Amino acid sequence: VEEVSPLYWVGVDIGGTFTDVVVLDEKGNLRTYKTSSTPGDLGEGVVEGLRLAASSLDLTLEQLLSDTAYFGHGTTAATNAFIERKGSKTGLITTRGFGDTLLIQRMLGMTAGLREEQMSRYSLRAYPDPIIPPEMIFEVTERVDYKGAEIVPIQEEDVRHAAHALANADVRTVAVCLLWSFKNPAHEHRVREIFHREAPEIEISLSSDVIPIIREYERTATTAINAYLCSVIGTYIGRLQTGLQDKGLKGPFLIMNSIGGVVTADEAPNKAVTLLTSGPTGGVVGSLSLGKVLGHSHIITTDMGGTSFDVGLIVEGRPLLSTITTVEKYHILTPMISIDTIGAGGGSIARVEGGHLRVGPESAGADPGPVCYGRGGERPTVTDADLVLGILNPDYFLGGRLPLDRPKAEEAIRRHVAEPLGISVPEAAAGIRRVIDNRMADRLRRLTFEKGHDPRDFVLYAYGGAGPVHCTAYGAELHVQKILVPVTATVHSAFGAVASDLHYTFEISDLMRTPAHFDVASKHLPPGRINEIFEKLEGQGRRALQANEIPPDRMRLYRSADFRFRRQTNEVLIPTPDGELNEEAVDSLVADFEAQYEQLYGPGSAFREAGIEITTFRVEAVGLMNPCQLREYPIEKGEAEAARRGTRDVYFPNQGGSVPTPIYEGGALRAGWTIAGPAIIEYSGTTIAVGPSQKATLDTFLNVVIEAL
Repeated sequence: VEEVSPLYWVGVDIGGTFTDVVVLDEKGNLRTYKTSSTPGDLGEGVVEGLRLAASSLDLTLEQLLSDTAYFGHGTTAATNAFIERKGSKTGLITTRGFGDTLLIQRMLGMTAGLREEQMSRYSLRAYPDPIIPPEMIFEVTERVDYKGAEIVPIQEEDVRHAAHALANADVRTVAVCLLWSFKNPAHEHRVREIFHREAPEIEISLSSDVIPIIREYERTATTAINAYLCSVIGTYIGRLQTGLQDKGLKGPFLIMNSIGGVVTADEAPNKAVTLLTSGPTGGVVGSLSLGKVLGHSHIITTDMGGTSFDVGLIVEGRPLLSTITTVEKYHILTPMISIDTIGAGGGSIARVEGGHLRVGPESAGADPGPVCYGRGGERPTVTDADLVLGILNPDYFLGGRLPLDRPKAEEAIRRHVAEPLGISVPEAAAGIRRVIDNRMADRLRRLTFEKGHDPRDFVLYAYGGAGPVHCTAYGAELHVQKILVPVTATVHSAFGAVASDLHYTFEISDLMRTPAHFDVASKHLPPGRINEIFEKLEGQGRRALQANEIPPDRMRLYRSADFRFRRQTNEVLIPTPDGELNEEAVDSLVADFEAQYEQLYGPGSAFREAGIEITTFRVEAVGLMNPCQLREYPIEKGEAEAARRGTRDVYFPNQGGSVPTPIYEGGALRAGWTIAGPAIIEYSGTTIAVGPSQKATLDTFLNVVIEAL
């Protein structure tokens, strides 16, 4: 009988410091791997991680890829290219009289991305470096009114002149954003036709394809960024896909997007702007998948890696979305999973300024990394402090593949923190840890309350290489129900790439409004027109899923609409029920909007007397991919003492000194076993620090659940 090779589901995520790989087999057995990221060529880190996985399975790389049924990839390629301004040389075509839209940024660019406490620091106020310089912006004569009717025909000579000028300037991509194209895209389509004839080598991004939404500046910025990145992303994904297929990959090659799913590698470059938060989105999706299995509908996701601390919220089983996201001082209109990021990671650098200890946001990154890595770093980091405090084992970091130099870490902390503050090295290390933990707890507290939620109603998921090391401190500060360290903690974003489904978003602006002082909303917000819009968007969603051979029983369509009070600029996203909506359903949606508005901004803040507007309608089309599930283990009798590997002194800041602390081997722990703190649980990719007043229990999936004693 011919032996059938097992199938594997593979997920890869590239972070600022490490590239993570997850491999699941048909029985749900999980294997995880970490290698250093390779900033010069991100694909090298991917291949190296896959080689490591293949070797551990006694396979060649070619055999592993040949037996891979699903390959999901979360990537920072778009983010890196945008931040480092390494996109393609790009031009912009816009309506005559609106050429400065992208440069003026509706006066939002100067303070975009600044926190409230930073607003008064005028040195931080600055417009971003333009991704499209003024000389590459061309205006064309045309006009469509707000209803989509043509007022001024497009002057094709303007377009031909722009095409020749941009081609002569060696522009590779062009964004086209005409004023009312989301109501009538005919003029944008004509611009594309002319460019294809006059300058066929130039790639075109139309705003009516990328994001047909009202908001002139944000739509222009989103389309411009998409054009700026599409060629770079296409080259990166194309090279990686070709390389993996040449080495044997036969299954689908899928790319994690920012809305919470994957798209095919062939489609990703055309929506490059949707990949800007691809990496951290994977962690939220992995948490969502795990939460469905565990029955957790309210989750705070926390990802602490080497350079950043990324936070998301899952409420009632759905990730919170942002309809406008600020990235590098530009406002992006495409919906994305809402992820809040601060510079707080294992590589965050500690220093003394004006007699005060500061930690982050500057990071040592992957190169040179923390001082203890021995790669040339000279300034102390959070990881150095964790090592000096005894939390990290210098001989078992990354399973022993990267020995840590404790004396170097101690010397760096002594020179840069302890001596300037006149305290001991352990006290300085404890201070570094306290500062970073309090920063993260404060950010979590603000984020939940700002969204109208009480953190005590949530389970906190902690992952990333450094998340489990610090979660018991920042989680305890929030008084959450419990803290959960997933079995996939060190590679959780890569697990999200495996757990993802195909996900498309289709949306369109069609402004509807009530008058001021209205009585019944449905008299002014016609259900028939709303139903017609949703049916059109759902048709687009079904066709996209059908093109990827998703059967009808595995299609899921989710509706939502953006509501606001008249004369306001910020909308509130309101989920919308399936099926045909009648007057009662429309009135119910308005009531939901008012309730959600008051949850966000406080009782009495809703002001229906101003009137209500619906600005945008949206359908998320999801194709269930049925990836392999994690293996569940039976509860075992026995004691955690069987996994104990000795004791070492660990400095817990709240204890005021070192405490003899039991050390446990994470891989030897079994489902159902409980450990009372203080304790250290060591895994090959991370370490869990259980506080003195906490206990840790392994559930049937080998997740570690931490609760107060």
